[in-house]
Amino acid sequence: MTNLSYQVVRSSKRKKLTITVERDCTIVVHAPTITSDEMIEKIVASKRQWILEKINHPQKYTPRPPAPGKEVVNGESALYLGREYRIEIDTTGIESIQFARHFLIPSGNQQDQRNMLKEWYITQAKETILPRVDRFARELGVSVALVKIVDNRYRWGSCTVNDNVNFNWRLIKAPMFVIEYVIYHELAHLLEANHTPRFWNIIRAKIPTADKAKNWLKDHGQLLEEEL
Repeated sequence: MTNLSYQVVRSSKRKKLTITVERDCTIVVHAPTITSDEMIEKIVASKRQWILEKINHPQKYTPRPPAPGKEVVNGESALYLGREYRIEIDTTGIESIQFARHFLIPSGNQQDQRNMLKEWYITQAKETILPRVDRFARELGVSVALVKIVDNRYRWGSCTVNDNVNFNWRLIKAPMFVIEYVIYHELAHLLEANHTPRFWNIIRAKIPTADKAKNWLKDHGQLLEEEL
């Protein structure tokens, strides 16, 4: 029987051991500092079937297809809040991206334009996600120490033992009901660390479209990872 390779992250603030299978199939064990290697190995072995099911999930872990070869040119499109919007290259000398039912992007070389579009996405993610984190946290009655918009290829969001929450900037390309699902998902971990029935009850009480959002990410998550 093949041994499972996993990474252990210990913290003195963690009270429970949790196992996460990342979207790149990496297995991460988050454990209290006092947990022995032997105990971790025993728990991982007991969860072996669950871990293998996660690794072999036909939707979530399908290898990414080759990039479609999109370029920042007139007539191309870029994804934003679940919709594709047409790109137009400006020739009048604007210095920043303008958006009004389409993307108006300053002329320049491809890499500069891609970097500019990424920074635009990050700004929109901050303006869209951060206020909702504050509002949803109040609704759930939880306290968040710090919220960050991060560049993380394999996680849409994360919650740390220090009560920090992180969100992938690429989420801004998803529909709003998906963004709000991910926010509630991470905040609910401040009440329940594991994906227990109680955890999912909290999620579904706040987001009736939770299952729809989960399926959207499974079906379309790879689109969010593309540059355009």
